[in-house]
Amino acid sequence: MGTAAVVLAAGATLVTACGDDASSSADVVMLTHDSFSLPQSVLDSFRTDTGLNLKIVKSGDAGTLASTVSLTPGSPKADVVYGIDNTFASRPIDAGALESYNPPAAADGAVQFAVPDSNNELTAVDRGDVCLNIDDKWYASHHQQPPTSVRDLRNPTYAAQAALIDPSTSSPGMAFLLSTIGMFGNDWKSYWQDVTKGGAAIDSGWEIAYNQQFSAGEGKGPKPIVLSYASSPAATPGTSALLDGCFRQVEYVGILKGTKNVTGARKAVDFMLSPAVQKALPSSMYVYPVQKNTPLPDGWAQRAPLPQWTVSMPPKYVAENRESWLEQWRAAVGR
Repeated sequence: MGTAAVVLAAGATLVTACGDDASSSADVVMLTHDSFSLPQSVLDSFRTDTGLNLKIVKSGDAGTLASTVSLTPGSPKADVVYGIDNTFASRPIDAGALESYNPPAAADGAVQFAVPDSNNELTAVDRGDVCLNIDDKWYASHHQQPPTSVRDLRNPTYAAQAALIDPSTSSPGMAFLLSTIGMFGNDWKSYWQDVTKGGAAIDSGWEIAYNQQFSAGEGKGPKPIVLSYASSPAATPGTSALLDGCFRQVEYVGILKGTKNVTGARKAVDFMLSPAVQKALPSSMYVYPVQKNTPLPDGWAQRAPLPQWTVSMPPKYVAENRESWLEQWRAAVGR
């Protein structure tokens, strides 16, 4: 969810981070998704404040991250994990792969986004609303009217102009699938049939859809409609988001069960709720912080307004129905 970041190599550090907690390991390893990005100065402040190094190890998108963590309960590849979202949150919790921890700072905002019926295994860090984005400059230069609703993609003209994302390989893709289920009810499969027959592209991930397919992305692609976030227009002038069919995506941080560096892991969780990190999130990853009274970049609220309503589903409900929904989705789009 956001821009590329400098990857801090782990290598042998991984072994050190999961070593003896009594030795006060100088390294805390945080497993995260490929879109993790924070300024180096903010990452360095963790060492200044705690005396510990925060090492970042990237491991695919949110779905891959959740699977990696869920398959290694008690034998973690790191000390802490950040980037598992609410569409996958129940998987590592049910697998027993996370330690319970309630950071004191969570009372200042993060608690409002807690996973329902959980035991503080995950702490909310940020929220981003998955929505369709429009290249307004493209429509103006082509003297065409842009769509005004998610429903407009049933029109083949708009469907052919859209770059969507596969829900089986991408968390934003899954979020949009959930949006359509929430919006259209029993009619959601026919919506996807219409969109697919109309010529919508379905890409494997956000990076391809936004940076290669989207006409306002880095690659100046052919599609003026793309699946992204309500906050993306803050980073891409001349674009806007359709706010009528968004899914609220919350990203969490949690301590991996089995880490020998529990003290360092707790400090890392605390760090993700710190003013320095929360303030950096909008400009670094184009997401909203969860902590109250966190200042936003100038003009952010105007360029990236929050939707007045969003589709939301409990993580357990998503987990119970995900595979069935994906099977039905594949049938609807012919995959």
